[in-house]
Amino acid sequence: MDFVSVRIITDHVRRLVEFYEQSLQTTATWSTPDFAELVTPSATLAVASTRTVALFGADSARPADNRSVIIEFRVADVDHEYRRLVQLVDEFVQAPTTMPWGNRSLLFRDPDGNLVNFFTPVTAAAEKRQSRS
Repeated sequence: MDFVSVRIITDHVRRLVEFYEQSLQTTATWSTPDFAELVTPSATLAVASTRTVALFGADSARPADNRSVIIEFRVADVDHEYRRLVQLVDEFVQAPTTMPWGNRSLLFRDPDGNLVNFFTPVTAAAEKRQSRS
């Protein structure tokens, strides 16, 4: 089994897609005005309108209501990303900090309030843990 994507449900698809295009430095692929995907080498971040929720089950998801999931992206240099994102991000939860498990992490919220972590493994153990080969 392969974990392939995370989907964010939002009332503001274009705004959220533009935020992630800038923060991830990639271009989204739009399937419809209600659904776009941002593809990275290891997984896809999908953004969908609340209008799509009924396709899965009425009221099965609510936009801007997440306080339990962190969307994580491995980056080459967390400190560089922090300096780059200062103009884009409205709410930083934590400036770059080296965590006890060996990742240097930057936590911020997207425009819907979802928590995002950009991290870089900085110890041999963390690098080994993150290796996919």
